[in-house]
Amino acid sequence: MAARERPVDRGQRIGVVAVRRLGEEIRVARVSRALSIAAVAVAVRISTAEISRIERGRSPRVPMITLARLAAAVGLDLVTRLYPGAPPVRDAPQLSLLADLAGLLHASLRWDTEVPLPIAGDQRAWDGMVRGEGWRFGVEAESSPRDGQALVRRLQLKVRDGEVDGVILIVRDTRMTRWFLDVAEPELRSLLPLSSREVLRALRRGDEPPGNGIVVVPRALRPTTQPHDEQVRPG
Repeated sequence: MAARERPVDRGQRIGVVAVRRLGEEIRVARVSRALSIAAVAVAVRISTAEISRIERGRSPRVPMITLARLAAAVGLDLVTRLYPGAPPVRDAPQLSLLADLAGLLHASLRWDTEVPLPIAGDQRAWDGMVRGEGWRFGVEAESSPRDGQALVRRLQLKVRDGEVDGVILIVRDTRMTRWFLDVAEPELRSLLPLSSREVLRALRRGDEPPGNGIVVVPRALRPTTQPHDEQVRPG
Protein backbone atom coordinates (compact mmCIF):
# COMPACT_ATOMS: atom_id res chain seq x y z
CA MET A 1 0.00 0.00 0.00
CA ALA A 2 1.37 3.42 -0.95
CA ALA A 3 2.22 5.81 1.87
CA ARG A 4 -0.51 8.30 2.67
CA GLU A 5 0.14 11.91 1.71
CA ARG A 6 0.72 14.16 4.72
CA PRO A 7 -1.96 16.85 5.18
CA VAL A 8 0.49 19.72 4.76
CA ASP A 9 2.00 18.16 1.64
CA ARG A 10 -1.46 17.73 0.15
CA GLY A 11 -2.21 21.37 0.96
CA GLN A 12 1.04 22.47 -0.69
CA ARG A 13 0.25 20.48 -3.84
CA ILE A 14 -3.32 21.81 -4.08
CA GLY A 15 -2.12 25.36 -3.47
CA VAL A 16 0.52 25.22 -6.20
CA VAL A 17 -2.01 23.88 -8.71
CA ALA A 18 -4.54 26.58 -7.76
CA VAL A 19 -2.01 29.41 -8.15
CA ARG A 20 -0.97 28.12 -11.57
CA ARG A 21 -4.60 27.87 -12.69
CA LEU A 22 -5.41 31.37 -11.47
CA GLY A 23 -2.34 32.78 -13.18
CA GLU A 24 -3.38 31.21 -16.47
CA GLU A 25 -6.94 32.54 -16.13
CA ILE A 26 -5.60 36.03 -15.45
CA ARG A 27 -3.33 35.83 -18.51
CA VAL A 28 -6.17 34.66 -20.77
CA ALA A 29 -8.45 37.44 -19.54
CA ARG A 30 -5.74 40.09 -19.97
CA VAL A 31 -4.93 39.00 -23.53
CA SER A 32 -8.60 38.74 -24.52
CA ARG A 33 -9.14 42.33 -23.35
CA ALA A 34 -6.02 43.54 -25.22
CA LEU A 35 -4.39 44.72 -22.00
CA SER A 36 -0.62 44.91 -21.83
CA ILE A 37 1.31 43.63 -18.84
CA ALA A 38 2.61 47.18 -18.37
CA ALA A 39 -0.90 48.62 -18.10
CA VAL A 40 -1.93 46.00 -15.55
CA ALA A 41 1.30 46.54 -13.60
CA VAL A 42 0.54 50.26 -13.26
CA ALA A 43 -3.01 49.52 -12.04
CA VAL A 44 -1.98 46.87 -9.53
CA ARG A 45 1.31 48.55 -8.56
CA ILE A 46 3.59 45.57 -8.97
CA SER A 47 6.36 44.95 -11.49
CA THR A 48 5.77 43.58 -14.98
CA ALA A 49 8.26 40.82 -14.17
CA GLU A 50 6.17 39.70 -11.19
CA ILE A 51 2.98 39.67 -13.26
CA SER A 52 4.72 37.57 -15.88
CA ARG A 53 5.84 35.10 -13.22
CA ILE A 54 2.31 34.89 -11.77
CA GLU A 55 0.75 34.29 -15.18
CA ARG A 56 3.24 31.50 -15.88
CA GLY A 57 2.73 29.86 -12.49
CA ARG A 58 6.25 30.75 -11.36
CA SER A 59 5.25 32.63 -8.22
CA PRO A 60 3.80 29.97 -5.84
CA ARG A 61 3.90 32.25 -2.78
CA VAL A 62 2.00 35.14 -4.34
CA PRO A 63 -0.35 36.72 -1.75
CA MET A 64 -4.07 36.12 -2.19
CA ILE A 65 -4.72 39.86 -2.14
CA THR A 66 -2.37 40.33 -5.10
CA LEU A 67 -4.22 37.68 -7.09
CA ALA A 68 -7.53 39.38 -6.27
CA ARG A 69 -6.18 42.76 -7.41
CA LEU A 70 -4.81 41.27 -10.64
CA ALA A 71 -8.11 39.52 -11.32
CA ALA A 72 -10.03 42.76 -10.83
CA ALA A 73 -7.65 44.63 -13.15
CA VAL A 74 -8.52 42.25 -16.01
CA GLY A 75 -12.25 42.18 -15.28
CA LEU A 76 -12.51 39.10 -13.03
CA ASP A 77 -13.60 38.54 -9.43
CA LEU A 78 -11.58 36.10 -7.34
CA VAL A 79 -13.91 33.95 -5.19
CA THR A 80 -12.56 31.23 -2.88
CA ARG A 81 -14.15 28.59 -0.64
CA LEU A 82 -12.91 25.82 1.59
CA TYR A 83 -14.27 22.26 1.56
CA PRO A 84 -13.81 19.21 3.80
CA GLY A 85 -10.70 17.35 2.75
CA ALA A 86 -8.09 15.04 4.18
CA PRO A 87 -7.87 14.40 7.94
CA PRO A 88 -6.08 17.21 9.78
CA VAL A 89 -2.81 16.74 11.60
CA ARG A 90 -3.24 15.04 14.96
CA ASP A 91 -2.35 16.96 18.08
CA ALA A 92 -0.58 15.65 21.19
CA PRO A 93 -3.83 15.07 23.16
CA GLN A 94 -5.21 12.90 20.34
CA LEU A 95 -2.01 10.86 20.16
CA SER A 96 -2.11 10.44 23.93
CA LEU A 97 -5.71 9.17 23.77
CA LEU A 98 -4.79 6.61 21.14
CA ALA A 99 -1.79 5.40 23.13
CA ASP A 100 -3.88 5.06 26.28
CA LEU A 101 -6.50 2.95 24.51
CA ALA A 102 -3.80 0.76 22.97
CA GLY A 103 -2.48 0.11 26.46
CA LEU A 104 -5.87 -1.30 27.53
CA LEU A 105 -6.20 -3.89 24.78
CA HIS A 106 -5.83 -7.63 25.22
CA ALA A 107 -2.58 -9.08 23.88
CA SER A 108 -4.46 -11.04 21.20
CA LEU A 109 -5.79 -7.90 19.52
CA ARG A 110 -4.03 -6.04 16.72
CA TRP A 111 -3.71 -2.26 16.93
CA ASP A 112 -2.96 0.13 14.05
CA THR A 113 -3.07 3.91 13.69
CA GLU A 114 -3.93 6.13 10.72
CA VAL A 115 -5.66 3.41 8.72
CA PRO A 116 -6.87 4.69 5.31
CA LEU A 117 -10.43 4.00 4.20
CA PRO A 118 -10.51 1.32 1.47
CA ILE A 119 -11.63 3.68 -1.31
CA ALA A 120 -9.21 4.73 -4.03
CA GLY A 121 -8.44 8.43 -3.77
CA ASP A 122 -10.27 8.86 -0.45
CA GLN A 123 -8.08 10.89 1.91
CA ARG A 124 -9.98 9.90 5.06
CA ALA A 125 -8.47 7.56 7.61
CA TRP A 126 -9.36 6.05 10.95
CA ASP A 127 -7.33 7.48 13.82
CA GLY A 128 -6.90 3.91 15.00
CA MET A 129 -8.19 0.41 14.35
CA VAL A 130 -8.65 -2.60 16.63
CA ARG A 131 -8.69 -6.01 14.95
CA GLY A 132 -9.66 -9.36 16.39
CA GLU A 133 -10.44 -12.75 14.88
CA GLY A 134 -12.95 -11.99 12.13
CA TRP A 135 -13.79 -8.41 13.19
CA ARG A 136 -12.42 -4.90 13.19
CA PHE A 137 -13.51 -1.63 14.78
CA GLY A 138 -12.56 1.87 13.65
CA VAL A 139 -11.40 4.22 16.41
CA GLU A 140 -11.74 8.01 16.44
CA ALA A 141 -9.99 10.20 19.03
CA GLU A 142 -11.55 13.57 19.89
CA SER A 143 -9.50 15.78 22.19
CA SER A 144 -11.95 18.73 22.15
CA PRO A 145 -15.39 17.61 20.89
CA ARG A 146 -17.83 20.47 20.25
CA ASP A 147 -20.52 19.64 17.68
CA GLY A 148 -22.37 16.39 18.39
CA GLN A 149 -24.39 16.33 15.17
CA ALA A 150 -21.37 16.97 12.96
CA LEU A 151 -19.35 14.33 14.84
CA VAL A 152 -22.07 11.68 14.48
CA ARG A 153 -22.51 12.45 10.79
CA ARG A 154 -18.77 12.14 10.16
CA LEU A 155 -18.61 8.82 11.99
CA GLN A 156 -21.68 7.49 10.17
CA LEU A 157 -20.06 8.20 6.81
CA LYS A 158 -16.80 6.56 7.84
CA VAL A 159 -18.61 3.47 9.13
CA ARG A 160 -20.52 3.31 5.83
CA ASP A 161 -17.39 3.60 3.71
CA GLY A 162 -14.77 2.09 6.00
CA GLU A 163 -15.67 -1.64 5.89
CA VAL A 164 -15.65 -2.00 9.67
CA ASP A 165 -17.89 -3.88 12.10
CA GLY A 166 -18.25 -0.91 14.40
CA VAL A 167 -16.77 2.30 15.73
CA ILE A 168 -15.34 3.43 19.05
CA LEU A 169 -15.10 7.10 19.99
CA ILE A 170 -12.45 7.89 22.61
CA VAL A 171 -12.40 11.12 24.60
CA ARG A 172 -10.50 12.38 27.64
CA ASP A 173 -12.31 12.67 30.97
CA THR A 174 -12.38 16.44 31.46
CA ARG A 175 -15.01 18.89 32.65
CA MET A 176 -15.57 20.19 29.11
CA THR A 177 -15.89 16.67 27.71
CA ARG A 178 -18.42 15.69 30.37
CA TRP A 179 -20.43 18.80 29.53
CA PHE A 180 -20.29 17.92 25.82
CA LEU A 181 -21.39 14.32 26.45
CA ASP A 182 -24.36 15.52 28.48
CA VAL A 183 -25.47 18.11 25.92
CA ALA A 184 -24.93 15.88 22.87
CA GLU A 185 -26.23 12.68 24.53
CA PRO A 186 -29.30 12.25 22.24
CA GLU A 187 -27.24 12.51 19.04
CA LEU A 188 -24.37 10.39 20.32
CA ARG A 189 -26.53 7.60 21.74
CA SER A 190 -28.17 7.04 18.35
CA LEU A 191 -24.82 5.85 16.96
CA LEU A 192 -22.75 5.06 20.07
CA PRO A 193 -25.02 3.35 22.60
CA LEU A 194 -22.42 1.40 24.61
CA SER A 195 -20.70 2.81 27.70
CA SER A 196 -16.96 2.83 28.42
CA ARG A 197 -17.37 -0.12 30.77
CA GLU A 198 -19.13 -2.25 28.16
CA VAL A 199 -16.60 -1.50 25.42
CA LEU A 200 -13.52 -1.92 27.61
CA ARG A 201 -14.81 -5.14 29.18
CA ALA A 202 -14.82 -6.73 25.73
CA LEU A 203 -11.50 -5.27 24.57
CA ARG A 204 -9.68 -6.32 27.74
CA ARG A 205 -10.89 -9.88 27.17
CA GLY A 206 -9.90 -9.79 23.49
CA ASP A 207 -13.54 -9.97 22.41
CA GLU A 208 -15.46 -7.99 19.81
CA PRO A 209 -17.44 -5.18 21.44
CA PRO A 210 -21.20 -5.88 21.23
CA GLY A 211 -21.77 -2.57 19.44
CA ASN A 212 -20.56 0.97 18.89
CA GLY A 213 -19.62 2.97 21.96
CA ILE A 214 -17.76 5.79 23.66
CA VAL A 215 -14.69 5.27 25.83
CA VAL A 216 -14.00 8.06 28.30
CA VAL A 217 -10.30 7.77 29.13
CA PRO A 218 -9.21 8.96 32.60
CA ARG A 219 -6.64 11.73 32.79
CA ALA A 220 -4.11 9.38 34.37
CA LEU A 221 -4.36 5.66 33.70
CA ARG A 222 -3.12 3.17 36.25
CA PRO A 223 -0.22 1.02 34.99
CA THR A 224 -1.34 -2.16 33.24
CA THR A 225 -0.30 -5.58 34.53
CA GLN A 226 1.75 -6.23 31.38
CA PRO A 227 4.27 -3.98 29.61
CA HIS A 228 2.76 -2.20 26.62
CA ASP A 229 5.00 -3.91 24.07
CA GLU A 230 3.94 -7.32 25.39
CA GLN A 231 0.26 -6.52 25.70
CA VAL A 232 -0.41 -5.22 22.20
CA ARG A 233 0.96 -6.71 19.03
CA PRO A 234 2.30 -4.10 16.57
CA GLY A 235 0.21 -3.50 13.44
